[in-house]
This record gives sequence, C-alpha cells and structure tokens, in this order.
Amino acid sequence: MKILGIDCGSERTGYGVIETDGRRRHQLLISGVIRTSAKQPFEVRLRTIHDGLRDILREFEPHAVAVEAVFAAVNPRSALRLAHVRGVALLAAAESDLPVGEYSPLEVKGSVVGYGKASKDQVRIMVCSLLGTTEVNGSHDASDALAVALCHSMRSAGGAAMTSGKVKGR
Repeated sequence: MKILGIDCGSERTGYGVIETDGRRRHQLLISGVIRTSAKQPFEVRLRTIHDGLRDILREFEPHAVAVEAVFAAVNPRSALRLAHVRGVALLAAAESDLPVGEYSPLEVKGSVVGYGKASKDQVRIMVCSLLGTTEVNGSHDASDALAVALCHSMRSAGGAAMTSGKVKGR
C-alpha cells in the first residue's frame, strides 16, 4: 500500500510517500517540501501547493492520503491559513478519489515515537529508523509528513482497512 503523508503549511508544505505492508516493512519513495513565497498573494500560494500535491498524486498513485488534523494555534490568523492549506490538500485527495486519514499531532507522535509530546528531532530520528534511511529529503516538514503517513499505516493496519494491498472502497 502506498500512502501520501502531508504536513500542511502556507510557506512550506511537507510531503512524503511511503510503501508499506502496514506492520513491519516501510519504504520511503519520496519526500520533500512544496515551498511558496510570502510575497505572493495567498491564493497563488494555495494554487502552488495544490498543483504540487496533484503532481505527486499523479506520479506516485498512492492508495490513501494522511494529514494532520487542525489543532488550536496561538495565532488565529495562522490557524486560519493552516485550515486553508488543509482544505487544498483534502481537495487534491478528493480529486483523486482517495480516502483521507486525519490524525492529531499527539496521535502521530504517539504512533511513531511512542510519546505524544516528542520533539521534532525525535520524530525525525524515528522516521529515519522506521524507513531504514539515514536522512529525509527536505526539512522537519518532510519528516513530519512521513510521520503522518507512518501513523496512517500503523492505524489502518490494525483494522480491516486494507484488502489485497488496496484500501476498501477503491
């Protein structure tokens, strides 16, 4: 099963595609960051993020998409921008008829590190360990996106979500 994980951000949206059996074997296919400029109008930035995600979906043809759920931010404007970017990510998944898993930061860190309040460095180290690599292309945004994908893999493997390598309903 291939999963696209997305770490939403208006300046840097991290992404990562893994192939997994949902239990022990996880392989990194690609990771990176879609960057936008704060100098651009916000709607142009959203289009850049959408187009980048759409290209990744077309090239790697994942079976599912996983994103972090909205969390309360200190700055309401930042939270609103994050929600817009999440909307673009959900739209890209819907355009590809893909199921979406949404997980809180606490769930993601708990699944990958075993501790819901783990640091970004701890998440990055465990992501590299689980994927059998020494480095993740991009930044913490890319490793966070891969953590979301790994969380989805681990959570959906426990249920009856996978049948013959495909997500039910596909």
